Amino acid sequence: MARAITLIRSDTLSQVAEYAYAATAPAESRLVFLAGACPLDEDGSTAAVGDYAGQAAKAIANMRAALTAAGASIEDVISTRVLVASTRREDLVTAWEVVRDSFGDHDVPSTLMGVTVLGYRDQLVEIEAIAAVIDP
Repeated sequence: MARAITLIRSDTLSQVAEYAYAATAPAESRLVFLAGACPLDEDGSTAAVGDYAGQAAKAIANMRAALTAAGASIEDVISTRVLVASTRREDLVTAWEVVRDSFGDHDVPSTLMGVTVLGYRDQLVEIEAIAAVIDP
């Protein structure tokens, strides 16, 4: 299947970042704006309480389900924003490593942010995403 996303890198920017610095999608692509994927189980309870990596993994699983419902996949994601309820850089890195590994070689532009609180009880991680697809 043809992908709409083109990841853009720059030799003039640091290579330390573990993601592309920009991405584009052609005019004929359909954009999919996902609500923040939360680490919630089907019954509405928060999964992996106290576990940044576990919550990031659950949020990714929920994001994949939302993408599938929209006719897209993780390879169609054009950008992400990862929110982590912590003031500790180590906690942000723990969540980020799960997200990064979930995307594999499709290293989309992403923003990682520490925030004071998220919407659900015991929630530590939320992942926002935008995808672009070319419908057949």
